[in-house]
Amino acid sequence: MAVRMAPPMTVLRNAILAFVVGGLICVIGQVMFALFQQGGLVEKEASTATSATLVFFGALFTGLGLYDELGKFAGAGSIIPITGFANSMVAPALEFKREGFVYGVGARLFTIAGPVITYGTVVSIFIGLIYYFIK
Repeated sequence: MAVRMAPPMTVLRNAILAFVVGGLICVIGQVMFALFQQGGLVEKEASTATSATLVFFGALFTGLGLYDELGKFAGAGSIIPITGFANSMVAPALEFKREGFVYGVGARLFTIAGPVITYGTVVSIFIGLIYYFIK
């Protein structure tokens, strides 16, 4: 009876939306990259500028409440790209800003992103050590 009353599963629809929206975010990033290169930046500087710009817009759209709407529509497609990282940093800070800057924003800013940053740092150290000893 519970199976009959449950709403129909939309796994295929969700997967397609996630693929399309995540792909569109990446296409926007690639267009930005090309524009930065046309503006005179070398590849390394253009990639840094693209990442910073995407993080900025992810944080801005989170602050305006637009990224949450995109997340409801696209699911994982909005979380996977670098803009999702910006969203994971800004959303907890916005949620707890009424508790003040130290106990609210400062304490909650790295609630989600902190473990990701820690994991990335530790893994990069291990990979650097392996690379150092192999070379």
